[in-house]
Amino acid sequence: MSTFSKFTLGLMGQLRPKPVTGDAAPVLALPAPQTEGGLPLMQALRLRSSHRDFSPRPLPIESLSTLLWAACGVNRQKDAGRTAPSALDAQEVEVFVALPTGAYLYDAKRHELQLVAAVDLRRLTGYQDFVDNAPLDLVYVANYSRLGRVPVIQRESFASVAAGAIAQNVYLYCASAGLSSVLRAWIDRQALADALGLTHDQHVLLSQTVGYPGKD
Repeated sequence: MSTFSKFTLGLMGQLRPKPVTGDAAPVLALPAPQTEGGLPLMQALRLRSSHRDFSPRPLPIESLSTLLWAACGVNRQKDAGRTAPSALDAQEVEVFVALPTGAYLYDAKRHELQLVAAVDLRRLTGYQDFVDNAPLDLVYVANYSRLGRVPVIQRESFASVAAGAIAQNVYLYCASAGLSSVLRAWIDRQALADALGLTHDQHVLLSQTVGYPGKD
């Protein structure tokens, strides 16, 4: 679907997800992430960039596992510490994964994906046309109910900083793994919230497309 068509449908409140491809498994167990190797940090920083052309080739489950662990997985078992910082350890940013087989919530402690909607949400994760065919989109959702100790006026700022840290982790992993990624804010947030069944305490912040490089 073209960018113009998606934007027009969004303005009309008519942008809808697509049916899934294949079976929407209730739980996707992820293999252990690869936490060794990869590029040195400074080299990954030098290669970090945004790309907007993606191959539809799906990521292997091993790559998806390591991608999600890099984003905000548990790297300290003793206190369930994460790879991304969160003020007051609120962990207010939830990571949803839009796949052709369904929309899933990443459970970092169990390191698994839990089905939340048996639909293909990729066309909702941004008005740009390339998001429809990229193999996956990450959706960062702020759960403000976890920020009870933070003044209401500051909660969006707290969550936005946490989402930015997660997004940068994803960028660096993609740079190290030879994948493309781009962070996006031009989103039909209401359509996504409806499709994901979000509550009034949950707010869509950003989305991030990940996949193999396209022709560029």
